[in-house]
Amino acid sequence: TGSSLHQLNGITKFVIFAAWVTVVLTTFDLRVLLPMIALGVLLLKVSRVPFRVYRPLFIATVSVLSLNAVFMYLLAPRQGTELIGSEQLLLPLWGNYSLSQETLYYLITVTLKYFSMFPIALIVVFTTHPTEFAASLNRIGVPYKIAYAVSLTLRYLPEVKKDFVNIMHAQQARGLDLSKNAPLFQRIRNVAHILGPLIFSSLDRADTISNAMTLRGFGRNKSRTWYSSKPLTTIDKGVMFAVMIIVCLAFVKRYLEPTLFWYPF
Repeated sequence: TGSSLHQLNGITKFVIFAAWVTVVLTTFDLRVLLPMIALGVLLLKVSRVPFRVYRPLFIATVSVLSLNAVFMYLLAPRQGTELIGSEQLLLPLWGNYSLSQETLYYLITVTLKYFSMFPIALIVVFTTHPTEFAASLNRIGVPYKIAYAVSLTLRYLPEVKKDFVNIMHAQQARGLDLSKNAPLFQRIRNVAHILGPLIFSSLDRADTISNAMTLRGFGRNKSRTWYSSKPLTTIDKGVMFAVMIIVCLAFVKRYLEPTLFWYPF
């Protein structure tokens, strides 16, 4: 889209992503997580990637995180109470499944913690040219075989999505109901009819790519040149320096915090 994020070097965006994940993993503080989510959404807007492009990923992520919260509650209904050290009942239920304010706060915090990594992951994928990113990784010392594997993965994701849509349409044409009219568990079973052909088509495609790379002599030499290599600019270095400072501050904050959770109530 020609945005400022597209102009950054691939390795700069990778450093931002790694630093972002590191900061998220060091905290359960909503005072940190909520601004990070807001910043991630703002960066997505700056990238000018249309919402329709990543809408299926957004829906899938929200669905998975919601199910994760439900199963966390079913498996450990008193986890929030034990971590925070207090209990204020909101909904009395049977046994240990009485919903407390602390458990609800814990589930919301963990869900937002995971979701906060979603926008920055989208930015890295949608604003980075795969070959340029692989060249950047190779430049900082990553073996070119590993860097090229990363490039292939980034190129492969849109193809998997395309195959999924084609297989889904083919199954729907055969009468497979994936709409809201079908019960939830029936829809889950019907999705299995899509995943099987998708896995086999992915294996066939991987075999084709492997043969093509072998015929081109991939891996024969110890090094390689890159057509899409992009040097680091002053802006890239400045961004990475600022990111490193933020990571250091996150570690200092975690070290000085008396408790794991920030609980305002």
